[in-house]
Amino acid sequence: MSEFGGPRNPTGVHRHRRRRGTLKSRSRRYAPDAHRRFELAAILSARLNWLLLEDIAVTRGDEESAPFVESGKTSPTLCLVVDEATGVVWSGHKDGKIRSWKIDKDAAKNGGDGGLVEGDDGESYHFKEGLAWQAHRNPVLCMAISPYGDIWSGSEGGGIKIWPWESIDKSLSLSLEERHMAALLVERSYIDLRSNCTVNGVCALPPSDIRHLLSDTARSKMWSASSLSFALWDARKRELLKVFGIDGQVDTRLMEASTNQDPRVDDEIKEKFVSSKRKEKSQVSFLQRSRNALLGAADAVRRVAAKGTFGEDNRRIEALGIAKDGTVWSGCSNGTLIQWDGNGTRLNEIQHHAHAVKTICTFGTRLWVGYVSGTIHVMDLEGNLLGSWVAHSSPLIKMAVGGSYIFTLANHGGIRGWNLASPGPIDNILLSELTNKELSYTKQENLKILCGTWNVGQARASHDSLISWIGTPATEVGLVVVGLQEVEMGAGFLAMAAAKETVGLEGSANGQWWLDTIGKTLDEGSSFERVGSRQLAGLLICAWARKSIRPNIGDVDAAAVPCGFGRAIGNKGSVGLRMRVYDRVICFTNSHFAAHLEAVSRRNADFDHIYRNMSFTRPSHGLTPTSASGGSSSAAPLNRGGNATAQSDDGKPDLSEADMVVFLGDFNYRLHSLTYDEARDMVSQRCFDWLREKDQLRAEMKAGRVFQGMREGLITFPPTYKFERHVVGLAGYDSGEKKRIPAWCDRILYRDSRAISMAECSLECPVVSSIMQYEASMDATDSDHKPVRCIFNVEIARVDESIRRKEFGQVILSNEKIKSLLVECCTVPDTIVSTNNIILQNSEKSILRITNKCEKYKATFEVICEGQYTIKEDGDTSDLSAKGSFGFPHWLQVNPAAGVIKPGQIIEVRVQHEEHFTQEAFVDGVPSNWWCEDAKDKEVILLVNITGSYSTEKKTHRIHVRRCYSSQSSSEDKGTTTNKVQSNHLHRAEFADFESNSTDLVPDFCPIQRPLR
Repeated sequence: MSEFGGPRNPTGVHRHRRRRGTLKSRSRRYAPDAHRRFELAAILSARLNWLLLEDIAVTRGDEESAPFVESGKTSPTLCLVVDEATGVVWSGHKDGKIRSWKIDKDAAKNGGDGGLVEGDDGESYHFKEGLAWQAHRNPVLCMAISPYGDIWSGSEGGGIKIWPWESIDKSLSLSLEERHMAALLVERSYIDLRSNCTVNGVCALPPSDIRHLLSDTARSKMWSASSLSFALWDARKRELLKVFGIDGQVDTRLMEASTNQDPRVDDEIKEKFVSSKRKEKSQVSFLQRSRNALLGAADAVRRVAAKGTFGEDNRRIEALGIAKDGTVWSGCSNGTLIQWDGNGTRLNEIQHHAHAVKTICTFGTRLWVGYVSGTIHVMDLEGNLLGSWVAHSSPLIKMAVGGSYIFTLANHGGIRGWNLASPGPIDNILLSELTNKELSYTKQENLKILCGTWNVGQARASHDSLISWIGTPATEVGLVVVGLQEVEMGAGFLAMAAAKETVGLEGSANGQWWLDTIGKTLDEGSSFERVGSRQLAGLLICAWARKSIRPNIGDVDAAAVPCGFGRAIGNKGSVGLRMRVYDRVICFTNSHFAAHLEAVSRRNADFDHIYRNMSFTRPSHGLTPTSASGGSSSAAPLNRGGNATAQSDDGKPDLSEADMVVFLGDFNYRLHSLTYDEARDMVSQRCFDWLREKDQLRAEMKAGRVFQGMREGLITFPPTYKFERHVVGLAGYDSGEKKRIPAWCDRILYRDSRAISMAECSLECPVVSSIMQYEASMDATDSDHKPVRCIFNVEIARVDESIRRKEFGQVILSNEKIKSLLVECCTVPDTIVSTNNIILQNSEKSILRITNKCEKYKATFEVICEGQYTIKEDGDTSDLSAKGSFGFPHWLQVNPAAGVIKPGQIIEVRVQHEEHFTQEAFVDGVPSNWWCEDAKDKEVILLVNITGSYSTEKKTHRIHVRRCYSSQSSSEDKGTTTNKVQSNHLHRAEFADFESNSTDLVPDFCPIQRPLR
């Protein structure tokens, strides 16, 4: 039908064109699932991805996408950590237990309980639970493996424990029959760091939940983080170095307590360490105990407030990651990213996105940041934004690197892989090639949408009125959106509604009645499902989708903007719903503008305020748009946007980013320059053309002062305001003392993706709408307004992902330029090391130099310990044994153990022997025994792994480091060793063949320049 549209305006409601994502074409989707609580770990040489859920059963996965197996039922899994050295995955659970999981070939051959999965080599693997013990009384919130192989775990109330590798290794070696003994051995071997940090009854650690643990392998340190503070630890000595807040300020409580420590307390601490069975209480003064109790109570209140609605801090630490250059990045709930050096000094603070950071992942010279909005940002190590794209339609949970891809896990269970080289030159070629094939993977969808608006004047409608208004027309549509005004009014109700809004509450008895009654009218449950609703005082918007359409609708968000009484009360304002329909964003807003004939400018201002401040927040539990199993029930709670004023990242209002926007409601625009009698006469003669010329809204739209770029169907029905209640026909117009002039107050306007009215539906113009019906239900007499409805016929262009993936594959295989670039991206820079063999003795230091021979690309390196063996007196060696995550032995220090080497430059790695390192055995958190390491000669194999910036392909240098204790070895090697600050290198002939490449050594260091400092 015919439409009227106002002129476009640079600040109007028309859709801002978004640059087509350069990365979207590179996504690969893996194993979608409807579950919400996931953790992702890339393990076992990037061959197997583990998905541990809460309350899961043994089953096979989706064989057509990514086969996987699940464990038996356990307590909900809250965190995972991967030990690549042993192939064990450690899981932390809500019941406070830590469990181990492993794929076991031998057990698979012998049978047994657990799931079986076939590996790449054709062998059947056995997925089973191994060692398990009670780690904490409260849930295990986070875990990490230290550079020395120990497992660190964090819990509620600031609890941090260390589980030494020696006890774990011994327990893992025990048989199944001895499993109970093994669990008890580990359970009693813990080191309670919080207890160790308590001096004079004062603990330097705040009693806040430990949410994050991070291993800094480069500097042999550990980071722990609560919501608002950090703690930095020496991983080797297991000592606290400093406590500091997100502002970088150091907490001085530990130093104060140490300075004022009572000697009697010190003596009692010493006595406690001597006896393993005796525990003495410290003689702490009453004031000290009181101070400690007050500090603990204050932190407990802050912790409870952070979990609730009332005191949520917008700078909570939500994610923690360490880059290859040794800098640590923390992400906050307000989207802020903070950069720290390895010593906990605050370096930089940046913000590229307004939504909360959920996960941080690093590889090479890049940093990936995942947000609650589903967006990914790629940055360099200085924090400069390189690219961004919407990776998922729901919040990101985890990211991991494997097979030259970064895999992203979303809240709805979907996993996608993105090439590490994106954004880059390959994207431009791919985008161009795929654009040329656009028609082959474009799919057209048709959807009919019924929108209705009614100012109900606090009344409740009759069944016949609802059937006439939306019941009968809804039989041929797929989506119904209803907006009501004045559901409930009154000063007391409005004040209470405003108070409830401040604490995140909404709704009323009348509002619930309308939801239930309209649901019955639409046959909710059988034909339709409710997908969302939002109430602000007397304003209510709700949406229902036909069951056949429901799987294609998701990401339903709600928002509200008050406009009454200082922009704070909801007697006037707007409520909105945003949803993704066939992967296109459509927004519906129900508004009530200022009343009275002369208040035109106020009405225009109300629209402008609503348009600029309608802020939708991505839900914490997104709806799955393409999976029926992922849809919520009709009663599913929605994330409700508050009265926020935030806009999108580029400063544009949220409504401008939608593909289609529908404004409906009581806009209160009147008919001007005519009398009551003239209006009544024209209405009775149905001279609507003449009346439309007197319409304030039409005049304001023509002048470009309101609803810029929006359209409205041709009005062919009488004015809908104002009527006497329960009076049938046009005789019901207001005939009282005021004799208000009839007016079209109740309207429905829209805009779609079209820049011009004749544009056709395509991926460039994905939503094209036309109006099939625009009518008022004149037989409804329950209110002083008549209800209005509009039926849209909506054409939606979307991408058929399966076809586009095929086209994507063909482009990759056929385009020679892309193949050449992919090969170049997988290139590992050539590097050389100064030696393959090192001897250390008497706390000597040796310098290992790594040179990047490539003149074009940066190289990243990581030093790990493949294992250690003991050299016996007869010259034989013991079996090679590796610590957790290829950790270093305690007698060896490697610094830095990771870093970035610029083209043509050299980096120096200090390899140092720590003489007579004292080890301690703990029982129930108390040292019960200590000893120096044995004086036998030992040898470790260090692996220097070299990677590029865009691929997980690596080259490895193998370095043999021998620790000499015996007098025989000392005398033999005396002539070959230099002083402690020199490099102590063995000739190749002094060791057996260790499979080292002769080209890995530096032939001559004289002509090579060192990097400038």
